[in-house]
Amino acid sequence: MAEKKAVVLVSGGLDSATVLAIATNEAFACHCLAFDYGQRHRSELDASLRISDALRAGAHKVIKLDLQTIGGSALTDDSIAIPEPGSVTSAEQTSDIPITYVPARNTIFLSIALGWAEVLGASDIFIGVNAVDYSGYPDCRPEYIAAFEQMANLATRASVEGQRVQIHTPLISMTKEEIIKRGTNLGVDYGLTVSCYQATASGLACGRCESCLIREQGFHAAGIADPTHYK
Repeated sequence: MAEKKAVVLVSGGLDSATVLAIATNEAFACHCLAFDYGQRHRSELDASLRISDALRAGAHKVIKLDLQTIGGSALTDDSIAIPEPGSVTSAEQTSDIPITYVPARNTIFLSIALGWAEVLGASDIFIGVNAVDYSGYPDCRPEYIAAFEQMANLATRASVEGQRVQIHTPLISMTKEEIIKRGTNLGVDYGLTVSCYQATASGLACGRCESCLIREQGFHAAGIADPTHYK
């Protein structure tokens, strides 16, 4: 019986680690994909490799991009401060979509994942987008994922020849509390992960940015000790 191959986007954060555990638990042969896209929190790349190793993924690939060239996000432009809830920067923000949104990031990432899936002969792509406890990013919504999947099945030789691709988003309607409980039940070591938008080179979290606060609240709600390494 042929193995079921899947491409899993593994950023190094809590959500993607949980998604990898879910895909592994569903008996997929997981090929992990991370991106060095010019993000300021580059320690997440080290975390993504630790997670892939811990969950015994079959492959781990890092694609280098340079989204600093177009900027437009606090995660890729050092001249834009990372907003912290309650700060002047956060209070002055006029858009509902935070400045930590990286323009077209998930579209770029999923497109490359789609290409690798076609090369591997895989019909399944997993991504840890979430539309509940998240920062309001437009490329985390169910309608975006549905539209991308529809496009993907028009765009590749594999789909034209009958091998349709499915984009799996197992966390999309889960709270952070539910995600943490699910991952814990699957044996995820969240101490290996990095979520902070301004983590140090060694992965120490600031404890002040929105990502840190959402993560901290999730562990508290789940009644599970927070294994995050803080400055």
